[in-house]
Amino acid sequence: MILPIVAYGHPNLRKVCPPITADYPNLSELIANMWETLYYSNGVGLAAPQINHTIRLFLVDSLQIVENADEEDKNDFKDEKPIKQVFINPQIQELAGNDWKYNEGCLSIPKVREDIMRPEEVTITYQDEQFVTHTQTFDRITARIILHEYDHIEGKLFIDHINPLKRRLLKTKLDNIAKGKIKVDYKMTFFK
Repeated sequence: MILPIVAYGHPNLRKVCPPITADYPNLSELIANMWETLYYSNGVGLAAPQINHTIRLFLVDSLQIVENADEEDKNDFKDEKPIKQVFINPQIQELAGNDWKYNEGCLSIPKVREDIMRPEEVTITYQDEQFVTHTQTFDRITARIILHEYDHIEGKLFIDHINPLKRRLLKTKLDNIAKGKIKVDYKMTFFK
């Protein structure tokens, strides 16, 4: 089932999410619905707060970026190790490498994109769908998507990484999104 994406301005996007246990109600169904919602909205990552569940859960599919890169961008992704993966109860262990710039967007903040600096590499401990714990290091575009989604479960948004002047320049756009004055090709829910 395709779920509505929570729009900028909703308080759930600013909550630090608690961990969950294996008995979380209907978790498999929720994850399946999140994948369906992610693909329907043409995203590459989706965090539970974006579909109104304030829990430590997100999905990442960097395969889409790597496999669908146009000829001009293929070289940028030639060394990528893309993933399609569920992250439950993730905790960042270490950030490494140089910060690099990439133009990010967010399903909760449609039609707004900004260049964001993030580290090249992240080491993260998380649980998979069977609640087996893993610690892995990810780099490049996959690390970026993980860090973007991790921000969501920590109550942060990608626009929090831009300078205050740029953020002030976006105020009208952000206010319009919060008020539902935006047209997108996917379901959204707005805070009333």
